[in-house]
Amino acid sequence: MTFPPPARDLALLATRVAVGLVFIAHGWQKLFTNGIDGTAAFFDQVGVPAASAAAWFAAVVELAGGAALVLGLAVPVAGLLLLVDMIGAFVFVHAGAGLFVDQGGYELVLVLGAAALLFAAIGAGRHSVDHLLAGRGRTARPVRV
Repeated sequence: MTFPPPARDLALLATRVAVGLVFIAHGWQKLFTNGIDGTAAFFDQVGVPAASAAAWFAAVVELAGGAALVLGLAVPVAGLLLLVDMIGAFVFVHAGAGLFVDQGGYELVLVLGAAALLFAAIGAGRHSVDHLLAGRGRTARPVRV
């Protein structure tokens, strides 16, 4: 069973907005709640190389990338940057703690990274700024084999 195109477009929009809001919240936390200095100190403590630069990267990518997902703007690029961010979070912070988030595990990072990869691969969908900028006639159509 497959959803009809309007339902798929709405599902993609709802998922983009939900995932984008989670990324925005985490970027906001790094920039304004903990601050870059606090985030960099934590990154340094867990062994992230170039902790200050990594803190800026993570905060800006999560905040701006999350906003890009919500708007549907430059979604393939935002998805790739968010995926890189989640790979870093997995490798340097969560991998050794198991799966479950309540034990410091990687389940949230895994799901967010998978969603970011999916957005990078399939784009923003019809209800997006990307679609408006591309124009209706220039959007990709599925290839039938």
